[in-house]
Amino acid sequence: MTEIFRGTFTQQEPIPDAAIEAAVRVMRTGRLHRYNVAGDEPGEVALLEQEFAAAMGVKYCLAVASGGYALACALRALGVGHGDRVLTNAFTLAPVPGAIASVGAVPVFVGVTEGLVIDLDDLAAKADQADVLMLSHMRGHLADMDRLMEICDAAGIRVIEDCAHTMGARWRGRLSGTDGVIGCYSTQTYKHLNSGEGGLLVTDDAQVMARAVMLSGSYMLYGRHLAAPGPEAFDEVRYETPNVSGRMDHLRAAILRPQLARLAAQCDRWNARYRAVEEGVRDTPGLTVVDRPEDEYFVGSSIQFLLLDWAAEKVQEVLRRCAARGVELKWFGGAEPVGFTSRYDSWRYAPSQPMPATDRVLAGLIDMRLPLTFSVEDCRLIARIIRAEAGAVWQGG
Repeated sequence: MTEIFRGTFTQQEPIPDAAIEAAVRVMRTGRLHRYNVAGDEPGEVALLEQEFAAAMGVKYCLAVASGGYALACALRALGVGHGDRVLTNAFTLAPVPGAIASVGAVPVFVGVTEGLVIDLDDLAAKADQADVLMLSHMRGHLADMDRLMEICDAAGIRVIEDCAHTMGARWRGRLSGTDGVIGCYSTQTYKHLNSGEGGLLVTDDAQVMARAVMLSGSYMLYGRHLAAPGPEAFDEVRYETPNVSGRMDHLRAAILRPQLARLAAQCDRWNARYRAVEEGVRDTPGLTVVDRPEDEYFVGSSIQFLLLDWAAEKVQEVLRRCAARGVELKWFGGAEPVGFTSRYDSWRYAPSQPMPATDRVLAGLIDMRLPLTFSVEDCRLIARIIRAEAGAVWQGG
């Protein structure tokens, strides 16, 4: 009998009861705006910032409206503006080059390896073309952060880490987002904390955080922040930093705080599901598993594998056959962007040149979400389906 998977790849777990109760308490007060607090109460947003800074082991944190806003705010806080060039991954999602374009800057794309991380040789070759790298830890894959920082430090490149897919991940024990000047995170529904939309920005640099707080729309209320520098850091920037409002509200912060408390346990649950799929598809003829480095602790909320050098029609046949059995795979090799699978050559606002090695990887790249609503046994079933269908197409069946 042919096995069929009946789960839904877009169905996330319910918001925890403690988060629902906290959100209801906020709604009953009517005080949703982050600076609308009663008396000396710090408010949910300031508490979330304080708790997230502690969880990441950094000095400062700012909660904002989205991960994309955090990225653009980070660029502005570093003084990136019109005509500046910013290095970034060729393999990423549209909000990353979108953030660069939104401040009038120009992306300079760096290649991707078969390990799905930024090509450090290509980065070194392009290091003289910009003084900022917006590094996307795309789909949760961490590059060798020691070598990357050596390249960037030697070239005077400031690093912004896009950690939308790596909240809680580590390289050699260091939390993702803490190697660069700024770490940016997303709390959009498909990320590791879920508030629908939302973002967080962290740094140890007082002046960078002061500018970010002013940019986010603090007016002159920066003193109400618990995870921001003291008033002396704002002495000059408060007069010269534009308000580009993008604050998080108390409702979303209330939803996030209980989720943050259980982040580590959730990361381990994702990884158990990831390993079940990885083990199940390994050694499938024609399919390349992306091996993870020993120095990386990742968060497997999605999984990727490669059908390298397959004809496009055969890749599409694998997708079709898996979909018929309930398994939803996404492909980054299509000629036209579909959903979130756009590529560096899809973004016409961001000029680019062909990158043959990167194009080969993207042409074979298959991506699949792993929501925690799936059990480990579900993931074993999914792997059996992928293995059967990819193997059949590879063998001409």
